Amino acid sequence: MPPPRPREKALRHRLAELRGPQVPAKALDARALAALAANPGCRRRAILDGAGVNKAALASALGSPSVFGQSQFAFVRGNAFEAKVKADGGTELLRLAHEKLDRAAEPPAGASVPDLTAQGPEGRTARTELALREATEAARATRSTDAPGAWTLLDHPMLALDVAGSPAFLEPDAVVVHPDGSWTVVEIKSFPMLDGAADPAKVGAAARQAAVYVLALEQVAARLDPPSRVRHRILLVCPRDFSNLPTASAVDVRKQRAVTARQLDRLTRIEEIADALPEDTCFSPELPAERLAAAVESVPAAYAPECLSACELAFHCRERSRAAGAVTRLGRPVRAELGALTTVEDVLAAARGEAGDPDDPAVAALRRAAALRAEALAGTGAPVPAAAREVAPCR
Repeated sequence: MPPPRPREKALRHRLAELRGPQVPAKALDARALAALAANPGCRRRAILDGAGVNKAALASALGSPSVFGQSQFAFVRGNAFEAKVKADGGTELLRLAHEKLDRAAEPPAGASVPDLTAQGPEGRTARTELALREATEAARATRSTDAPGAWTLLDHPMLALDVAGSPAFLEPDAVVVHPDGSWTVVEIKSFPMLDGAADPAKVGAAARQAAVYVLALEQVAARLDPPSRVRHRILLVCPRDFSNLPTASAVDVRKQRAVTARQLDRLTRIEEIADALPEDTCFSPELPAERLAAAVESVPAAYAPECLSACELAFHCRERSRAAGAVTRLGRPVRAELGALTTVEDVLAAARGEAGDPDDPAVAALRRAAALRAEALAGTGAPVPAAAREVAPCR
């Protein structure tokens, strides 16, 4: 990879200052990147992830520890299953790739598994790109002869993806190079496929994560001459039923890829957020709680209930959202319907006719709803709240 330019070096220095002296950076993985792309309006998550801040440690220091993450049991079980799938040079994995994705090709026999070890993420990224280039050239050369098709399995390659002006290093479970020179992302998960189908929510999460890898691979493929093709059907490998035997399914991630690409393009560049912060801002968990809370609050957040399953700071942001009476805690659909009304107090005042533009559709709908509620309560003989009595009845 080329050496960083002066502007990039200055940004890295600034991000290191935000992270805290002597605090190692936490790598931004595909799961976090998919969650970040799902909430592009959250500047707080963008700067914390870009600076490599450990959000779990930060949440604990703020007094709102997170329960987000994978259990140790699930982690060990997942590693054991992945090792089983990749045993014997990935024979079973390649068999599944041939069966589910490329039956017209020659069956994989004696596939190549290149060594991808190198120093540091930059070195591993360069080594991965070289291995992909060599495997693709070998596959293309083989196609012009009568020799059997050449399959290649890249075990835990390292990919780089530019995220809001900062590189994110990503490590998919595997990438398969087919005999025609095309590439497929492999996701290995420990949740089961029962009768050939898995939990749709878990499959969706795996597809969003794989879409990030597809985007990163496309950047590598574009640098080849001629460019290679990254397949948009990924191979999802899971245990079959209640056993530990692997099975697989081809999952089309074109929709997830398009959404992720669009959301990443909309992300505010990290240097713009960093430049807007005071010079002494620091997110080190070692700081006093008051100073740390002030630093976190200096960056706007875009909390939504979906954050609870995707961000370690969700409990902290939810508490602040409740304290401020923000309508974002009611969910993005409600927030979108309320328009310029950003707090619960604004909404109630608009419904009572105390504030808001009567020509605003959101205000008009709120007043209509309040009037209907008042009529309904009056018809049942139930006591009507004073706020409801102040709203003119419907005619």
